[in-house]
Amino acid sequence: MQDPLLDQIPSLDLADFRSGDPQRKAHFVQQLGKAYQSIGFVALKNHGLNDAQTKELYANVQAFFQLPDAAKQAYEKPELAGQRGYISKGKEHAKGRNTGDLKEFYHVGQEVEDATDPVKGEYPDNIWPAEVPGFHDSTFNAYRTLEAAGQDVLRAIALYLELPENYFDDKVRHGNSILRPIHYFPIEDPDAVPADAVRAAEHGDINLITLLMGASADGLQVLRRDGQWIAITALPDQIVVNVGDMLQRLTNGVLRSTIHRVVNPPREKMNTSRYSIPFFMHPRSEMSLAALPHLVTADNPKKEADITAGEFLNERLIELGLKKK
Repeated sequence: MQDPLLDQIPSLDLADFRSGDPQRKAHFVQQLGKAYQSIGFVALKNHGLNDAQTKELYANVQAFFQLPDAAKQAYEKPELAGQRGYISKGKEHAKGRNTGDLKEFYHVGQEVEDATDPVKGEYPDNIWPAEVPGFHDSTFNAYRTLEAAGQDVLRAIALYLELPENYFDDKVRHGNSILRPIHYFPIEDPDAVPADAVRAAEHGDINLITLLMGASADGLQVLRRDGQWIAITALPDQIVVNVGDMLQRLTNGVLRSTIHRVVNPPREKMNTSRYSIPFFMHPRSEMSLAALPHLVTADNPKKEADITAGEFLNERLIELGLKKK
């Protein structure tokens, strides 16, 4: 019998994990773990963002991306390798490809108030667009809310992996996480772009987990184990949470970073915008991604060489075209 998780993305309620009820919490942990071993994605409700916050966030994000290109480019700092501020159209491409994705985006990163934490010196300052006064508060509120939800998802993952519940806590405290508002911009003349150009070519995410707010249009697809692409559309009150390459590496492939993409709309809709806002949850740069010893077995031998999160991120930024060697 085919695993039903291969046919759909399971829907979970973070309130179950946060409830204080041991039975509800344990059920959440098992359902999350099974999904992450099978397809690598879940839909999650009660994540902390309400409708009003979400609407305000999207309004500010759209207001920024509707600015003239010259105004947006004032917030682009190539020397930061895309880690903060605006990244212009076509700059990023998927690993193994040379054609840029049909998107532009903005990066909001970690802010460390604790001056005694050495990681504070690793992060560049955030860059805020003066033309959109609400951009700062709405994006940073979403950043902190999704960071808190991500921390609880990681606690559930730790329990599923038979680790202490707080295993990830110190590793993601002041982690190098990124909120990325994305604009898949309209294409007025589809014949004017490269034939193989897509909104986001197939890829796995770099980080531990990604928390993706509902997009303004369809397009997200996930590659199932049997080689079939399936469309993913979260309900309005849900976010999609998936495993990234760092977590797959740490768990020696027990949890799956599933390949996904954003396909182009039908030709007649190429002149429309699509917006989405993922939160890429990263650990601190010094975290080791070496496979957890108890997940290296005779049946599941070690798959990857040891590396830190910072080293791995640096490799991938070069592969994505955002950083020079």
